[in-house]
Amino acid sequence: MTYTIDLNCDLGESFGAYTLGHDAEILQTISSANIACGFHAGDPSIMHKTVKLALENDVAIGAHPGLQDLSGFGRRIMALSPREVYELTVYQIGALYGFVLAEGAVLQHVKPHGALYNMCAQDALLADAVAEAIYKINPEIILFGLANSQLITAGEKIGLRTASEAFLDRTYQSNGMLTNRTETNALITDEKIALQQVKEIVMLGKVTAIDGKKVPMNAQTICIHGDGERARQFAKKIPTALKNEGIAIQKVHTFL
Repeated sequence: MTYTIDLNCDLGESFGAYTLGHDAEILQTISSANIACGFHAGDPSIMHKTVKLALENDVAIGAHPGLQDLSGFGRRIMALSPREVYELTVYQIGALYGFVLAEGAVLQHVKPHGALYNMCAQDALLADAVAEAIYKINPEIILFGLANSQLITAGEKIGLRTASEAFLDRTYQSNGMLTNRTETNALITDEKIALQQVKEIVMLGKVTAIDGKKVPMNAQTICIHGDGERARQFAKKIPTALKNEGIAIQKVHTFL
């Protein structure tokens, strides 16, 4: 039996005209790219270069809006109203969308970043604000959100296509939420463990939480964190390993 999954990565999270880190290498193996829009990371030059690189590698493009917190890399919780979340989402999608349109390309998806992602996973009002921002810009854009979260519910409610996301480099709690990055066991750095987690999610529809509980997990896209210490190695080895297991990697819009 052949399984299909989208493999995405958070990219464009640097600054400066020529600073792309390992992005060019990672783009050779993934199917979808979440490109930072300037609030938590990225700048006009990096956005432009990353969009062009994604297109050169036939990788689908997504906007990756975050909280306006450069020093905290968008990973610190901020007290924001739904209106503020709506506005910062519209603003950042618009910034990346400009570069996408200028290249004659299509914006496949939007995936919130960091603290914004986690806030929207649990707060229905904030999730609704993000979904509304996407829908009003273009209802054809796909919303990426944590599997079993309020973000997926909000997208479905307003009429967006959604892609439930799981992670190969993060551990899970028994409630299906990601383990907080402040915990020592939040990150997965072992390739074998990462591969086993993806196989379990894709082939069995579940994930093993840190307490051993099996949590239902129906995901259409799997994320590699571009800033992870093993991102380069994961991007190089995991796609081949998945294909060897009968798991095909495709852009998510092709099979939703």
